[in-house]
Amino acid sequence: MMSTELMLLGWTLVLAIVQILLHSSARTRETGMDYNASARDGDGPPVGRITGRLERAKKNLFETLPLFIGAVLAANAAGAEGTLTLYGCWMYLIARIVYVPLYAFGVPYVRSLVWLVSMAGLAMVLYALLSGF
Repeated sequence: MMSTELMLLGWTLVLAIVQILLHSSARTRETGMDYNASARDGDGPPVGRITGRLERAKKNLFETLPLFIGAVLAANAAGAEGTLTLYGCWMYLIARIVYVPLYAFGVPYVRSLVWLVSMAGLAMVLYALLSGF
């Protein structure tokens, strides 16, 4: 039976796909289908404010996503899953979901706080793995 942590990892990967689609849909609205379907040899129109924010939010997720994937898989393989990994995975996923609209709408400070919550969730999973909790 699959652990809750692995299920949350799966939902985090769904979030990554959603963020790819959000950014690409916003950019297609700016460039049009012809440009999007082309080889895009030129730069295209300037990137809009929301589109740029969606791209940066996506890149931000992709900076920590490999670490999260590795930590969850390693904790699962080591049998280190427990309360700490469960809460850490929930914190990471929920914070990453909340982060997207905060970044898209340009909300300062709260966005950074939410990012810190996601990092705390990742740290919890790593701590459980490395300490044997």
